Parts: sequence; structure tokens; C-alpha cells
Amino acid sequence: MGTPGGGDMPLDASFWRSIGVLSVVLLVVLGLFIRDSQRADQQDSQMPPLSSPQSPGNFAETVPDVPFTDITSESHIDFTHFSGAEGDKLLPETMGAGVAIFDFDADGQQDVLFANGTSWPWSRQPRLPVPTPHLYRNIGGGRFEDVTTTAGLSGGQQGTGIATGDFDNDGRADIFFAGVGSYRLFHNEGGGRFVDVTRAVGLSCSPEDWSTSAAWVDVDNDGDLDLVVCHYVRWSRGIDQKVNYRLVGVGRAYGPPDNFPGSHPRLFRNDRGHFTDITTVSGLRMTNSATGLPMGKSLGISPVDLDRDGWVDLVVANDTVQNFVFHNERNGRFKEMGAVSGIAFDSYGSTRGAMGIDAARVQEDDQLAIAIGNFANEMTALYVSQRDPMLFSDEAIAQGIGPISRRYLSFGVFFFDVDLDGWLDFLTCNGHIEEAIPRIQKSQSYRQPAQLYWNGRGKGTAAAFVPAGVEKVGAAFLQPIVGRGAAYGDLDGDGDLDVVLTQVDGPPRVLRNDQRLQHHWIRLKLEGRRSNRDGIGASIAVRLAGRTLWRQVEPTRGYLSQSELPVTIGLGREDALREVEIRWPSGIRQILTQVPLDQESRVVESE
Repeated sequence: MGTPGGGDMPLDASFWRSIGVLSVVLLVVLGLFIRDSQRADQQDSQMPPLSSPQSPGNFAETVPDVPFTDITSESHIDFTHFSGAEGDKLLPETMGAGVAIFDFDADGQQDVLFANGTSWPWSRQPRLPVPTPHLYRNIGGGRFEDVTTTAGLSGGQQGTGIATGDFDNDGRADIFFAGVGSYRLFHNEGGGRFVDVTRAVGLSCSPEDWSTSAAWVDVDNDGDLDLVVCHYVRWSRGIDQKVNYRLVGVGRAYGPPDNFPGSHPRLFRNDRGHFTDITTVSGLRMTNSATGLPMGKSLGISPVDLDRDGWVDLVVANDTVQNFVFHNERNGRFKEMGAVSGIAFDSYGSTRGAMGIDAARVQEDDQLAIAIGNFANEMTALYVSQRDPMLFSDEAIAQGIGPISRRYLSFGVFFFDVDLDGWLDFLTCNGHIEEAIPRIQKSQSYRQPAQLYWNGRGKGTAAAFVPAGVEKVGAAFLQPIVGRGAAYGDLDGDGDLDVVLTQVDGPPRVLRNDQRLQHHWIRLKLEGRRSNRDGIGASIAVRLAGRTLWRQVEPTRGYLSQSELPVTIGLGREDALREVEIRWPSGIRQILTQVPLDQESRVVESE
């Protein structure tokens, strides 16, 4: 035994040094555990306040009255989404399903289709009858009838996204359903009937494939629609249980996809009604250079002609990894340029939890804006093109969307002209993924209200977008839901655009637009001849006395969803237009000078 100041001193110092090192290690491990189990965006942290150039509240009085009325019940849409959840907290259960607004029977009225989940094969209490998608036919006046059974849309699927389009150019809209472990393609036979042709046309995926948003788009401008399908992560029950995401004080929970393997978006070329997988040769397979594993975790896609060269490009929103920008090289190949374009990351070079996406030319100067809904405490992105059309800067703060959007977890997003003044407004459909989130972060809620940002450009506002409060949109619009998919369309035939929102394990919200601003509008339903029959990918320029309005024909918008195909263009108080120029995917340019106001016009591609 040593004496004080003798041989015992080195041992004591070594002991305390070891304790210190161990404490540091424990603190690091604890920090990593908290980071991995809760993420920064799930902590009740005090974030520094952000504000627009001038508080949006100062301009609230400039927002017009655009009240929405919840007509879900009176419309006779009685669908309720089913996730298959039985308490196991499997990630697909919280991601929801989409909605499509489209005219399946070609009667000029917009119908509504909902994707749906089903019971898992290992379910302890399988749901009977087997849950299916639901199709509602518009019978006029904002009312619908359920035609699911007679339409032949039977069979269960853990469904996610919907893409509608006329892939065989027969004049009837067909339906593609994405899902967990399966694709389903229904051919429209006419007479209100659909037939499952998935295998017959060459579409297939593996049981571990989890497809999400999808889009019909003519990538090679050959006159028929090809199919792009986003894939989220490689998923199985075993992988999910192994990942075992947990929250402190809660236990097993729904969480981010960080520890799930990534996947690739897929591109199927339409070869006269049969589909060929050209993902690899097209350049859409993005792999990590260090690991060789897939990089993508894709939830949303926006087909848009970024540089106006007449060929559709693809912008893909990825969850917790960089976003992709695939430029169409016009030779059957795409070049990924997300990082050099400025869209891959946020302004600090970080990735975000990206969900839904939409693109539109929201300004008079033809600049393109790309909006991406992100996770809670992450601003919704608003990338705006610069002088170089392939270079973008995130202007969410300057344009008035960023600060307020941090309060919400945004899934469905889209641009639309809510008040028909010619300026595109912006909507987000919100809801958290974990019902126990208020126990972890008091500033967050599971159910969240949708948000409408009115485009006040040219109306004296400091920022382009001003949040619309309850006194402008009504309490029905701001009713909190577990929001996921969102779509717009004129459901009641009055010219303005109504909205449908979906939620997890709940009914949708059918919101009728009751604005009464007496604004003029035109509505164009394009019909291709040399181009694809739907005219998807066509660009439209409406020239008025003092400005030009730009639109693109593209129903794929937001998260897992499709908005109506006809293009509604508000004119505000303008009672005359100079001309409408249509640039078809075929390259044909068509000028219209006699377009009637306040009604729909069918435009057939000139020969």
C-alpha cells in the first residue's frame, strides 16, 4: 500500500483520467443516440426566428376572400383510408396514399380516385372486405357516385401513388397504382370498365420495392407516354424490425428512412403499349461512389422542361438524401445535375426530409420555381431559376414561404391559381408521421392544418407569397388533419379550382372553392395528334395586354397525387387576351387568337 504523495498517486491519476474519458465517450454515445432516435427536427429546440423581408402579417388585408367549404359529406364521397397498422409501427403505414382528379369517362366532368392500403399478409385481424382503391364518378353539381366495383378496381394493394394518363392514345385515361411490393396498371376499356394489364404490358417489381409517386411523360417525344416511377427505400417487415426506430420515452415509433437501404427511380419506355425498363441505359441509376449502393429515397417527382428546349426533364425529391435533377439529353439519356443546379441541397449544403414537389413559372419573367415540402422544422424549399435556367437559388425566405413553413411537416404541395387573378398561389398539405410527437416536441402536433400562400406579386406586398388566415380561407380549410396527398380540379364546373386532401387512416377532405371575385378565366383541354393524346408536356403562353402567363400541361403534382389535366388560367379583370401560344411536345407551335372566356375550350394539335 503506498503513502500519500508516493506510489499511489499515478494510479489515482490514471483512474480519474479513465473516468473522464469514459464520461466523454458516454456523452458522445448519448448524443448520437438522441440524434439518431429523435433527429434535430424532432427536438423541442429554440430555433432563431426567421422573417420575410417584411412581416407577411402587414399585408394580410391584401389577401382576397377565398373561402373553402368542406363538402365531403354532401358530395357523397365516403372513402376512408386504411393503412393496415396494428401497432407494429411499420414505416409504410404512416406515409399515406394519394388522390387523382381526372376525367375517366370523358364526359367533361372531373372524377376522383383514391389509392388505398390493405391488411398485411401477417395481419392478426385482416380487414374484410378487402380494402380497395375507390373511384367516384362526378354526376354534376359537386356530387359523386362510388363506381369502384363496376369499374373493376378490385384486389388489395398497399397502395401509395397514382398516375393517370392515356398510354395507348385511345382517348381514355388509364390508371397506374404504385405501392409496396407491387405495381398495378389498369387499362380503361371504355364504358366505365378497367382491366388489370400489369403483367401483360411488361411491368413488374420485386417484393422489397416500395414505389411512391409516378408520372406519365413522353421523355423521347415519340408521341406516346412513358412511365417514370419513384422508389423510396428497400423495405420488408424484417428490415423495418431490424432498423427498430425508437423515440426516448415512447418506444418503437415511425421515423426517418436514414437506416433503410436506398433505391432507384425507374423509367419504362412505351414501345407501342409494351413497356421496356430503360432505367440503366437512361442514366437514372444513381449510386454512391463509395459504396456502390443506390442513392435515391424518392417520394416526389416533377416532370418539367427546365431549359425550355422542348424536352421534359425530371426533378426528384429525395427524403434525407440529395435531390436529383435529371436533364434530358435528347438522346434517350439523362444527365444528373442536382448539385450543380443548386437543387440537391439546402442553402447550407445539407439534405432535408423532402416529400412532395411541384414546379411552375410563377412570375412574369418566365422564371421557374420548384417547391419541395420538407420535414418539420425544415423550411419548405422554393428554388427559383436564375439567368441560367439550369441554375437555382432557394428563395423561400425572401418570397415569404420559408419562416412559417417550419411549423409544419409538409407532404402534398402544388401551385394553382386559387383566386383566378393570373398569379399562381401555393398550397401545402401537412401532418406529422408520429402520433406521439407532442410528447417529444411540444411545438409539434400530429394533425396539422393545410396552408395557403396567396401570390401577392404586383399587389404591393414585400414578399411574393402571403399566408392566408382563417378570415380569408375559412375554418374548414384550416381544420387539422394527418395530411398527405393533395390535388386540385374544378369539381363543380364553376370555373374555379377545388381541392381534395387525403390523410392517413381517415377520410379525405373535399374543399369547394367559394371565391366570388368575378375574375375571368380560360380553360384549355389539349388533344394531341402527333404528340401524346393528353398533350402532357405541352407549354402554354397566354399573352395579355400587359403580361404573359406561362403554364405546362402536367397532372403529376405534389405527393403521390395527380391534379386535373385541363389547364385553368385566371385572367383577373382582363376581359380580352391577345393570343395563346401552345408549344406541343412534337415541336409544333400553334397560335390561338379566338379563345372564349369563362369556359373550357378543346384544342386539337394542328397538323
